Parts: sequence; structure tokens; C-alpha cells
Amino acid sequence: MYITEAKPEHIPEILRVLNAARIFMCRNGNPTQWAEGYPSKAMIEEDIRLGVGYVILETEQSGQPSGYFVLMDGPDPTYSEIYDGTWSYDKPYGVIHRLASDGSLRGIASAVFDFAASRYLYLRIDTHRDNAVLQQILKQHLFAYCGIIYLANGSPRLAFDKLLSP
Repeated sequence: MYITEAKPEHIPEILRVLNAARIFMCRNGNPTQWAEGYPSKAMIEEDIRLGVGYVILETEQSGQPSGYFVLMDGPDPTYSEIYDGTWSYDKPYGVIHRLASDGSLRGIASAVFDFAASRYLYLRIDTHRDNAVLQQILKQHLFAYCGIIYLANGSPRLAFDKLLSP
């Protein structure tokens, strides 16, 4: 797999990937996490403008993204308070958001975590309580459950972290 920074010309394909992921989530008991057009085209455009959006391609030469995610520096404002638990570490971290796959490639999450590990020593990520698929993937990759965070709209999310190097 090949991961590269998303560019404006990728937007139509990113939206296709996000729609495929939304359908997958609905079919797997998670109909509300990405409801009402989240993430929006404007949000993806902002990710690209900030240089934090990435696409996953089968090879460097393949033009059609099979996945999308955001990888950015912390601190993330929604992670400033955590309930019913605590973060494992109080140190600089990278954040993964909007991890999505169209289902055409296996191992996208592993590739994303490896990519993130090449840039950060400590990662944080959150997901919806109904996103059992991502929760299982996080457990398989030895992310630790830390507690509950709340998005700006008040929606709760399960928070996880992982120290990649002491």
C-alpha cells in the first residue's frame, strides 16, 4: 500500500470512499457515527488545506484511493478532558481521525498505524461506541482504552491511545 498527502483532485474519490465507509458502518450496527453528511466535503477540503488529510492507494501508480484518514499533531481540543478514565501518558501525540476504507483493500488500518508510527511516538484515536469493527481493530493493534471524550457537539466517543516507543 502507498500513502500520500491528499490533494484537491482526490476529493471526488475521497467522498466515494467516505460514502462506502458510511454504508459499511450502517450495515455493521453503527448508523449514527457518520450520519448527516459527516465528514463533509468542506471538512475534507480543510483537511487538505491544512496538509493533514491522506489517501491510501494500492500502489504508488494507482490513481484511485481505497482509503482516507487524517493524521495531525496534538493537542486535540476534544481530548483535553477525558471521563471515566485517563490518558496513559501526558506527552506530545499524534491524532488519527476519519479513518475510512472503501473495502477494496485489506489491511488499511494496519498501514495507517504503521504510517503514523513513522511520525509519532504516541498516538490517540477515538471512535463511536457502536463502531465495534474499529474497536476490535484497535484492540488487535494493542491500543489501550482510556475513557470517554466528548466532541464539540456533545457526542461521546471511546478514547484509545498507544505508546509506540518508550
